[in-house]
Amino acid sequence: MATHDFFMRRALELAMNGTGLVSPNPLVGALIVKNDEIIAEGWHHAYGMPHAERDAISKCEGVDLTDAILYVNLEPCSHHGKQPPCTDAIIENKFKTVVIASNDPNPNVSGGGISILREAGIEVIKGVMKSESDWLNRFFFKHITSGSPYVILKAGQTADGFTALENGESKWITSLGSRTAAHKLRAQVDAVMVGTNTVEKDNPELTVRHVEGRNPWRIVLDKNLKLEKALKIFQTDDAFRTIICCSMEMSVTDKAAELRDMGNEILVSNIDESDKLDIKNVFEQLERQYKIASVLVEGGATLHSTILEKGLADELQLFIAPKFFGRGISTFGQVKVQSVEEAPTFKLKQLKQIEDDIHAIYVK
Repeated sequence: MATHDFFMRRALELAMNGTGLVSPNPLVGALIVKNDEIIAEGWHHAYGMPHAERDAISKCEGVDLTDAILYVNLEPCSHHGKQPPCTDAIIENKFKTVVIASNDPNPNVSGGGISILREAGIEVIKGVMKSESDWLNRFFFKHITSGSPYVILKAGQTADGFTALENGESKWITSLGSRTAAHKLRAQVDAVMVGTNTVEKDNPELTVRHVEGRNPWRIVLDKNLKLEKALKIFQTDDAFRTIICCSMEMSVTDKAAELRDMGNEILVSNIDESDKLDIKNVFEQLERQYKIASVLVEGGATLHSTILEKGLADELQLFIAPKFFGRGISTFGQVKVQSVEEAPTFKLKQLKQIEDDIHAIYVK
């Protein structure tokens, strides 16, 4: 007889089919089991489309689901949004048991779905593969509870901590395998962020290559709109969208109007005590105005150090190559601490070998 873990693992696999398509909604997979056999599977395909539970149920037309078990990695919704409550469909189809991995932290749900099901006489088992499910939906959990996106700092660096030589040369420090993994990460997030220095130096497109997946929003921090309009990142269409963050003063200039005419979005940010864009305010506005739930920061030492010092990074993804520069541009070289105790500190989540590189993931 298969275990709850066996079926929940499959639900998590199904949920991943929605990667890059469902945000700001969570990744959810569901399957229906009767007599220890899977009779239907479903997942949340895209934002605005039916939820995973209803997707699975829709494939059971004419099938008696009485006494069936529903496996779903997130607590079923109990409120009206773009879709009707999933709890209604579960109760109507007389499921015997619902097995859940994670509670939904959405204030509109937050235990309500479980309570409704139990009140209807349905057995609810929760916490099955919870840690795996929570990790899968870490972007959703962060933005729905804080009003700010999940922030990942990503860097490709040498074993002694440099992202470039002193003259700025950096191609290529890491292997093709690492660079491909980085593009896969781009396809998973809602937005990729860079500062003016990176755009001036590299003229990047910040698109997804080497792997299949949709292109995320491209976020450029350019307080004074000093970057040239001809740069690749400002050439937009339906598949390549850019948000330029600048000061209120610059947002009403002719250049801002020209950038808008080219299809770019202009986001006005507060200015911090250092006379720079208030990065915390930028993140909050990205979530509020554009429903961006996750941001991958691919900037240089200045941007990475600022975000790290302000405590705004939720995760670090470092691709570390077995090269040694001795001197150069350090990944976090502008972080200033006076003691070991005040150093930004993370926990190791995952360590993986990619060709001869190390891919290290750290979380708060």
